[in-house]
Amino acid sequence: MRADRLLALLLLLQNRGRMTAPEVAEELEVSVRTVYRDAEALAASGVPVYAERGPAGGFRLLDGYRTRLTGLTDDEADSLALAGMPGAAADLGLGAELATAQLKLSAALPAGLGERSRRIQERFHLDAAAWFRTAEPAPLLAAVADAVWRQRVLSAHYRRWGGEVRRVLHPLGLVLKAGNWYLVAAAEGHVRTYRVSRFLAVTVAAEPCARPADFDLAGYWREASRELEARVLRGTARLRVTRAGLRLLPAMFGAPGARAADGADEPGADGWAEVELEVEALPVAVGDILRLGLEAEVLGPPELRAEVARSVTGLAQRYTCERPPSERA
Repeated sequence: MRADRLLALLLLLQNRGRMTAPEVAEELEVSVRTVYRDAEALAASGVPVYAERGPAGGFRLLDGYRTRLTGLTDDEADSLALAGMPGAAADLGLGAELATAQLKLSAALPAGLGERSRRIQERFHLDAAAWFRTAEPAPLLAAVADAVWRQRVLSAHYRRWGGEVRRVLHPLGLVLKAGNWYLVAAAEGHVRTYRVSRFLAVTVAAEPCARPADFDLAGYWREASRELEARVLRGTARLRVTRAGLRLLPAMFGAPGARAADGADEPGADGWAEVELEVEALPVAVGDILRLGLEAEVLGPPELRAEVARSVTGLAQRYTCERPPSERA
């Protein structure tokens, strides 16, 4: 491991130029004292690394020095598929490998291309999590990922809506969606999707799993997403919304909200516009539409309008009490 760290330090100085000990320590996730020891070890091995003191000081390599020790290990090569997603790589236990692989690639690029690569990293960042939501903890992700990498059968204890089940799974792939991890696996002759945060216990078996030669993870996920949306969206609500409500639709309802907003006419002189919004089953649709507050009114279907009216009336009665129940005698 120390040899890998020394190489990482060497490539870091080669790619970034002068860096302070705290900057290097933060980048390599080690202590400042370790940075000094590693720099001394590089110097002792003949690498021209120098320490400059003072406010503008730090470690640097002799001008013009470049190493070509940039071969990728198997894990580093695997991690490149997650380039641009350091958080996801860290979740899968490949954070260090990805960082080292990127340093090696930068070191191998000609000077002009290396500078372009650095500019892209400075100007573009991918944040996979949804706004205002914290990804669910998935403590068993590393074990699940191990089964996926090594193509091993996974014995799993899983919590679903109807209760807990035990399954023998043949892992086919992992998908990161809106900050949450999902396992795609074959079980009992069918390919299904499992939310990794709901695994209660997993055991990676020595038995290799069977993987169809023609299985396409991205294609499966696209089709599964379409099927889920078709199952969940049960009907269409006709709404009257304000200009503010029109802007809220995509943020609150995702793709169905965006489609509704795109299909709406310009608000009239009264500031209202009519839209058609794909909604889930009645109880879910009521709660979702109430989130729009006074920016929307349900025009149809009648049963949805009646249920929203019933909920609003109940809320109004509850909040017209002079004091909350906890303060009543």
